[in-house]
Amino acid sequence: MSVVFILVFVAIIMASAFLIAFIWAVRNGQYEDTYTPSVRILFDDLLVKKEENENEGKSPTPNPSPKGKGVS
Repeated sequence: MSVVFILVFVAIIMASAFLIAFIWAVRNGQYEDTYTPSVRILFDDLLVKKEENENEGKSPTPNPSPKGKGVS
């Protein structure tokens, strides 16, 4: 029966530690930006396309391991 009391005490300590960590994260602004993560992949596509457009005028570099050649 004493083990149950120890486990309850440890559970309360752990729960309070997680609550303190959550309150600290909220106060430090960890949850302020809820819009950017949902559209970040769209911004990444735009950056890749922009870099491809900038590199069109440059000479291509040779590929050391060409795909489809059966290189093992």
